[in-house]
Amino acid sequence: MISFLEFEKPIAALEARIAELRTTASDSDLDIAGEIARLEKKSAGMLAATYAKLTPWQKTQVARHPQRPHFVDYVRMGFTDFIPLGGDRLYGEDAAIIGGFARLNGRKVMVMGHEKGHDTATRIKHNFGMAKPEGYRKAIRLMEMAGKFGLPVVTLVDTAGAFPGVEAEERGQAEAIARSIEACLAVPVPIVSAIVGEGGSGGAVALAAADRVLMLEHSIYSVISPEGASSILWRTPDKAPDAAEAMKVTAQDLLSLNVVERVVAEPVGGAHRDAQGAAQALFGAIEQELDVLEALPARDLLARREERFLAIGRA
Repeated sequence: MISFLEFEKPIAALEARIAELRTTASDSDLDIAGEIARLEKKSAGMLAATYAKLTPWQKTQVARHPQRPHFVDYVRMGFTDFIPLGGDRLYGEDAAIIGGFARLNGRKVMVMGHEKGHDTATRIKHNFGMAKPEGYRKAIRLMEMAGKFGLPVVTLVDTAGAFPGVEAEERGQAEAIARSIEACLAVPVPIVSAIVGEGGSGGAVALAAADRVLMLEHSIYSVISPEGASSILWRTPDKAPDAAEAMKVTAQDLLSLNVVERVVAEPVGGAHRDAQGAAQALFGAIEQELDVLEALPARDLLARREERFLAIGRA
């Protein structure tokens, strides 16, 4: 059953009416198939119209939808022969970032990304996708391994940001993020990153300093959350919708600003309504990018990657 967001209340009411009519039809001899079909068509139209004009704040809510597919879902839907690799060889394991060897449609890759979890137990296990230093140091280890074996790197980004707790700071959170960005920029193999939900601050950039950065249609990418920006600028989180508008957090805004290279369309109503459809579109886009990048020598890859990020913000 789909969880409806606040702005989807009219659609939710219509879907509830459809469900009620279906129950009535199954419990009686009334022929109301025509009415059900009419309401289903109306509901589909409302859904398409609503998602065609989402505000930045509404897109933020979609990007955070609890049923939106996460890293483990994408691995299950598109990657084969996945062999997870754990630990940073310095401190310990961090379940907020998962990675390992895999195949994408037969192509050997190193895949890694943030995992938020889907229920209370898994969200606690994965720390809601907020990585600690050992998570980023694990990512560095895997990127270096990919470079050694000549494997392209695929990263799936979905985090509100790096974990801000005291223990993370004690273990060098900022240094770990900086070195992870450095590793992304230095790896001598193609690296493609996709923002599949939230791309929050340095916690996201640490896995997204790539040759090509893709975004799903209703994902967001920003230096701070809209609520955080609202609290700083207006001393209240209530202005989060205004902050989201001003910050240009949407995939469409970031494409126009040349921060990302490609926006991948989601099924109508968001990835949470058709995870398999969203995954197929995403994997197709990633493979197209890898086909182009793998034809380039390592020297050109590194030079283009450096220039890509130096060019951001130029007039």
